[in-house]
Amino acid sequence: METLALLGNGFAVALTPENLLLAFLGCFLGTLMGALPGLGPANGVAILIPIAFSLGLGPTPSLILLTSVYYGAMYGGRISSILLNIPGDEPAMMTCLDGYPMAQQGRAGEALTLSGVASFVGAFVATCGLVLLAPQLVKIALLFGPAEYFVLFTVAFATLGGISSTNQAKSAFAAALGLGIAMIGSDSQTGSQRFTFDHIHLYDGIDFLIAIVGLFALSEVFIFLERHQSGKHNEIKAPKIGRILPNFKMIKQCIPTMARGTGLGFFAGVLPGAGASLGSFLAYSLEKQTVDRDGETFGKGDPRGVAAPEAGNNAASGGALVPMLALGVPGSGTTAVLLAVLLQLNITPGPLLFSKNPDVVWGLIAALFIANFILLAMNIPLVGLFTRVLMVPTRILMPVVAMISFVGIYSITGSTFDVMLMVGFGVAGWLLRKIEVPLVPVILGILLGNQMEVNLRRAMTISDGDWSTLVGSPLAIILWVIAITGFVLPMMFGRRVNARMKAGSKNS
Repeated sequence: METLALLGNGFAVALTPENLLLAFLGCFLGTLMGALPGLGPANGVAILIPIAFSLGLGPTPSLILLTSVYYGAMYGGRISSILLNIPGDEPAMMTCLDGYPMAQQGRAGEALTLSGVASFVGAFVATCGLVLLAPQLVKIALLFGPAEYFVLFTVAFATLGGISSTNQAKSAFAAALGLGIAMIGSDSQTGSQRFTFDHIHLYDGIDFLIAIVGLFALSEVFIFLERHQSGKHNEIKAPKIGRILPNFKMIKQCIPTMARGTGLGFFAGVLPGAGASLGSFLAYSLEKQTVDRDGETFGKGDPRGVAAPEAGNNAASGGALVPMLALGVPGSGTTAVLLAVLLQLNITPGPLLFSKNPDVVWGLIAALFIANFILLAMNIPLVGLFTRVLMVPTRILMPVVAMISFVGIYSITGSTFDVMLMVGFGVAGWLLRKIEVPLVPVILGILLGNQMEVNLRRAMTISDGDWSTLVGSPLAIILWVIAITGFVLPMMFGRRVNARMKAGSKNS
């Protein structure tokens, strides 16, 4: 009952005209960005962070806007997958397998609507799971001491590459790079300067907001410039939609599919490092083994092959918010970006978030419920409009992204040095993407580096320098086992899982 009362207070916060408008705007912009191939939810949220902060929005409105963008981008990723066989982001790869064949059969509208319904089911149930699970996880988190928190952050670094990662060495390099950047600035205990080279602008360290916008948004601009220069850029023609509403028989056939996909996706989202990509893959694979073992219909335009991955990846997106809010450890790349937003707003996620900032966290959860209904109502009648977005030339879109990045960062910091630093991060992000080094561990290192260092020092102080304190409790040992398992499993199975995901997408 207490949870329902808190959720009711959250709806009182979310159901204000300003917050409803921001939820609608976030859903709309997120769906647009999700529909554009290559952007995805992490880039979408990163691009809009400067706008949220430059408008002077408070903590709750800012989070409502950006999490609505997150959910909207997860919805929108299916549009280019179904119409063009080009995933809007990695989790939408599995939607190509049956979504694109449906489009080729003249059933693109039905596939888009069905995927919208499946996305709603997955995201709505996952948000209910967030309400039920996050407060329980908070109770466990209250048992954590400095040593356990240090190991928990280690778990985040060890597992964020995900089970489909093919090169854990690159993930480790990216994490080390992020931790190195986090060391820049004043020592938290002694006050001495580290790696600042007597440059006054670096005395307070590097703002992770600058790093995020540079690494995600500006690097995308540089990638476009490279492709445009080499002639690899092609404009997209408008695809045909056909009938919009699927018949009741199709919806009824897909209900068990949505239920199974939602359960698997939420579980994958809560697990550290699994994320939406694995959620959609597991949901599709389970459905194929359950209803089409002989491969007679899946891959040839079966509606269940659209419903399963969409329910799975949207449920995973909601599940990834559970460890981020309850433990302060992101469960996916986009929640790492949202974690940066919380820290920028001077809100520390974790066990104390639910007691110190209940209006923020429950207002946010209530807004997620509202965003799901907005997205369902928006995606069906406006399918044609979102499809037209695919025709926007990238040569027009990318200058807009660059303008938002420059104007937004300068309006927040008022420093030309920070703008130049953002460009530097943009170039670094472009180079890292060229050599296929993941960007999320870099961001995670910048975000969690200082907290990781502080907790390690506290643990050493309490134990009088005894390193065995890091394995001195059953909880710490369990976390070490999870960290080692999460780091080793991708070495054993990651290449196989990633190959199967990509092979299926190419063969669709």
